[in-house]
Amino acid sequence: MRTARLVATLTTALALALTATGCGAGGTAPAPAGKAGTAGTTGAATAPDRVEPLAAATGAGAPKLPATVRSADGREVTVTSTERIVPLSGSLSELVFTLGLGRQVVARDITATFEQAAKLPVVTRAHDVSAESVLSLHPTLVLAEATTGPAEAIEQLRDAGVPLVVVAPAKSLADVPRRIDAVAGALGLPDAGTALKKRTDTRIAAVRADVPREQKKPRVAFLYVRGSAAVYLLGGAESGAGSLLEAAGAVDAGKESGLTKDFTPLTSEALVKAAPDAILVMRKGLESVGGVDGLVKLPGVAETPAGLDRRVVSVDDGVLLNYGPRTDQVLTSLIGQLYGKGAAK
Repeated sequence: MRTARLVATLTTALALALTATGCGAGGTAPAPAGKAGTAGTTGAATAPDRVEPLAAATGAGAPKLPATVRSADGREVTVTSTERIVPLSGSLSELVFTLGLGRQVVARDITATFEQAAKLPVVTRAHDVSAESVLSLHPTLVLAEATTGPAEAIEQLRDAGVPLVVVAPAKSLADVPRRIDAVAGALGLPDAGTALKKRTDTRIAAVRADVPREQKKPRVAFLYVRGSAAVYLLGGAESGAGSLLEAAGAVDAGKESGLTKDFTPLTSEALVKAAPDAILVMRKGLESVGGVDGLVKLPGVAETPAGLDRRVVSVDDGVLLNYGPRTDQVLTSLIGQLYGKGAAK
């Protein structure tokens, strides 16, 4: 299942792929975050699928309301209550819970799979928002992604008088503070936002300091695969994964091979030209093609150094492209799988 971040980066690519294949997009909900590593990888430690809320001493506390913020769609929105919050993506849910208002969240998107949110009712599936389901919960604040839709549902929520704040998507590590500020501002928690930015930045910096310093950086190709829908795409410069790969000391092979867009249909020629030493995939996507054995049968994979070595890195769908408070965990997983414990630094 697409995460909110994935929706932001794959809208055009999926349309292109569906045109080429004639298949409908399918998929399942992402697996719990933190379970990274599969057969054919170096593996990574499994962590509980939980977010870590800020402690009250670090700035989390009662919201300062009313709060007037500028939504990513250009509208000014005034929030007067955070008693009943509906975040329309897993990434936004993660931010709300981490900022300390998880108890006020009354529903979730299907991509919010972490433990604290798992029992909440599902009212939306990213691009399939049910305005009636959301309104039935009497929300006092709705948080949406720029890609949330359909547009008619968003307008229906606004027409009902519900404060709705749109948050711009993140495309790189540099966008993490902006996303935190946007959500913290809407919640009336500016101090908590400042504390979370500091905590997140410190943790990411600590992980990056442990990146092995190899003479030759590994070339990594990001593939978006969904075997159930016959969708196989190769990530380019705008896929959203490049910033993570670079932070992990790797080279984005798709970008370096000249792919300037987000995704392009996977072909043998394109992948061989990218010549990846390793392949990055989402865990559910890897499962959908039959694991590493199935992945190496896709066009061009077996002809690359990555395919020959069966060097595959997988990270859970729900966190890979979120660029949120758990980005340090994503980097830790990438580094652990790319280099292994015995890698020279």
